[in-house]
Amino acid sequence: MSFPFCAKTMIFGLLIVVTTVACRLTSYYRDNYLAALNKQHEFAQLADSRLSTITHMQRQQLSVAAIDAKYTKELDDAKNTIDDLQRDVASGAKRLRVNATCERVSDATRASGVADASAAAVTADAEQNYFRLREQIATAEKQINGLQDYIRAIQNVEKTQ
Repeated sequence: MSFPFCAKTMIFGLLIVVTTVACRLTSYYRDNYLAALNKQHEFAQLADSRLSTITHMQRQQLSVAAIDAKYTKELDDAKNTIDDLQRDVASGAKRLRVNATCERVSDATRASGVADASAAAVTADAEQNYFRLREQIATAEKQINGLQDYIRAIQNVEKTQ
């Protein structure tokens, strides 16, 4: 009878060994599963972060493109207005006036028979400089306004995040 007892003990011992191995294997695969799940979660967070960054950059690009289009159009309009004015002055349709006063030459110092000089007029160089200056002022104004709007738009996009 000692044999059946020994077989029962062996079967019981074998059952304990199999259970231990099964528990170890289960624990091993569970740990691997949890590690993979954590990695998957990290990758999902990274993907979300990158998507958020891309979305933010796209919003900034759209905002900047709209600002650029607006001020480019305004600048082109201002340059066209200046060019039209310059053509009108050159053709004589409009006159360029300068608010100036000329000192009257006294009768004693004036040569006899010489009439008073005609109204003050602008030289051709001064006229060109005037139009160039107007264009430069318009360009600077549009660039400054555009940069200010760009800064405001970037700040607004960053606040919405």
